[in-house]
Amino acid sequence: MRNKKVLIIILVIAIISVIGVIVAWTFMNNNNKANSNEIKSEQLKENEGNIEVKESKVDIIDINSKTRPYAIVVNNTPVAVKVQTGLNKAYIVYEIPTEGNTSRLMALYKDIEEDFTIGTIRSSRHNFIDYALESNAIFIHYGWSHYAQDDQKKGSIDYINGLFDVPFWRENPENLASEHTAYTSIAKLKETIKNKGFKTEADDTILLNYNSEDVDLSKNENVKQAKKINIKYGGYGNVTSFEYDETKKIYYRMEDDEYCIDHKTKEKVNTKNIIVQKINYSVCDDKKYWDLKTIGTGEGYFITNGYAVPITWKKDSRKGKTKYFYKNGQEIEVSDGRTYIEIETNNQGITLE
Repeated sequence: MRNKKVLIIILVIAIISVIGVIVAWTFMNNNNKANSNEIKSEQLKENEGNIEVKESKVDIIDINSKTRPYAIVVNNTPVAVKVQTGLNKAYIVYEIPTEGNTSRLMALYKDIEEDFTIGTIRSSRHNFIDYALESNAIFIHYGWSHYAQDDQKKGSIDYINGLFDVPFWRENPENLASEHTAYTSIAKLKETIKNKGFKTEADDTILLNYNSEDVDLSKNENVKQAKKINIKYGGYGNVTSFEYDETKKIYYRMEDDEYCIDHKTKEKVNTKNIIVQKINYSVCDDKKYWDLKTIGTGEGYFITNGYAVPITWKKDSRKGKTKYFYKNGQEIEVSDGRTYIEIETNNQGITLE
């Protein structure tokens, strides 16, 4: 009888031991799975973080931002080039032909926290609006043509006009005519936009595709060297040039072979990318102002890092974005940096050296 009890006790102990081993194994296995899941979760977070870091490598602009840019018309009259300021803070600058074979600039600023001066500010033309609309921008200028006035008063775009609005002042360090003396600043613009109740965010505010690395065009089909680019908007006084700095891998902007120098910072005005977009135009009914054919298709060049390749462009509607393509149909990516978009009529000249 006693032996029987001993056997039962031994059996119970054995069963308890087996159960203990099973419980311990289950606990350890679950714990390992939990640790594995935590590691995987951390790895996923790290990978997500890496993706975000890769995107954030584009320094010129936050490509995920919905903040509406400011599209500011900047004086480019030959006599006033020497008082230009603030262009090196823009992420895109359009140069747009105007009547008399002259040109005017429209500089885009986005997600700007610091305050600085921009100028001098000039009047709008109705076709400038077509390019401001591409980025859902707030349009800023001082004065307007009667075509732009009619267009803007119909509500084509949110705008701030120096004829009526307050974020402008005049400076005249070079004793120029009064039309070359109007300036604005980021802080004053923000205050005015708030007072006007304009929306400050919108979808589709990014126009171009950006590559975090330098785009290498050297092996592209039909590539040309582009160490010096001359864009002839008119005669002397209206020839824009860009000169490549191989060390810094940027282009310095020039007017009639003179470097453009920021009047306040004394920096050379520069850019990383240049897009030349050739368009047609006609003269408006008043026989004065030009009507640029911004909608449709055409040709041009994409220039970066010392090389240029021929491209095509397409814009489907006034509010639609202009898309730029290599000749094989692939949409271009620009190098991380400022881009000058040189709008030029088909009868104006360009040379590449």
